[in-house]
Amino acid sequence: MKKLYAVLAVGFAGLLLLATTTRPVQNQYGLVIGTPTIKSINALTFGPDGVLFIGDGRSASVFAVDTKDAESVDKPNAVEIKNVDQKIAALLGTDVKNITIQDIAVNPKSKNVYCAVQHSDGTPVLLKIEGDKISPVSLKEVPFSIMALTNVPSEDAKDRRGESLRIAAISDMGYADGKVLVSGLSNQEFGSTFRSIPFPFTNAQDQASLEIYHAAHAKYETMAPIKTFTTTEIKGKKYLLASYTCTPLVLFPMDELKAGHHVKGRTVAEMGSGNQPLDIITLKKGNESFLVMANSNRPVFKVRHKNLEAYQGSLTMPVAENFATAGVDFVSLPLTNVIQLDKLDDTRMILLQRRSDGNLDLWTSSDRYL
Repeated sequence: MKKLYAVLAVGFAGLLLLATTTRPVQNQYGLVIGTPTIKSINALTFGPDGVLFIGDGRSASVFAVDTKDAESVDKPNAVEIKNVDQKIAALLGTDVKNITIQDIAVNPKSKNVYCAVQHSDGTPVLLKIEGDKISPVSLKEVPFSIMALTNVPSEDAKDRRGESLRIAAISDMGYADGKVLVSGLSNQEFGSTFRSIPFPFTNAQDQASLEIYHAAHAKYETMAPIKTFTTTEIKGKKYLLASYTCTPLVLFPMDELKAGHHVKGRTVAEMGSGNQPLDIITLKKGNESFLVMANSNRPVFKVRHKNLEAYQGSLTMPVAENFATAGVDFVSLPLTNVIQLDKLDDTRMILLQRRSDGNLDLWTSSDRYL
């Protein structure tokens, strides 16, 4: 443990203490130099020019941090790290049982992989993976800004299983068209919430409440948060494509997700109950695009974008039997126990996968899965 805290003292002092001073940075993103107080890291996504957005559910805030990692790489090398959890634990001077990998995000510029890790003592850790090299990312005296989310669950609010609702204020994040997109829960009547936050941060954050028909549950729902999402375009119109636990796939028109609006999504697929979606990305091979989604209790799914575009219906009736599927066709890939994934380039993805021998590996796919 001494080694762990020696590393954290150098690289992550800013995760535990408030910045006492800040000074302006002369750039277009309005960042200041300081040490952000980050209590948890439960979502990562990249914005422009190496800016990393860190979703902190415990403090219900989004941090923008300049990683200074913005050199473009056109042809990224594959990442292949076996037993990555053991290597991370060794770096932090602890055991594998004491760490949880919360999220991974590929920097679209440098193609380096950033990894959020939670230590069992509550300490969040940010790591950068370059090839086979894993190193801590210092968050002390860095250019950053912060956006505190409004209308979030109270710190002591619990769900029926006794789990924190505050953490669920941020369930996933993305970045598109100059805005940070945040799904999660609010403290409002309809808890499922989608926030659109212009970047650079100001005081603006548009918040819409969401409603879906859940075919596996045979009812309309407004309290379950989106678990993972991406954005897509269908016939020239932009949509939020979201998946929820048990596992509906839902489209929301982006132009309807405005401040104060209650938006009913169009459920286009039921992908099987008893499952939680973990990550969803878009890949491309030739002229065809694909949606790829990792799952907790099912294989990785692939949906052809043209099938999504062609499906004009909406699921409004229960599925015929438990664990059945309906709506848009999808393919189950021969990839199981994938815990995290992100896009490396148009045809390849980075996967964090628990292998059949129990090893946790970080590796790069080929285009054969498309």
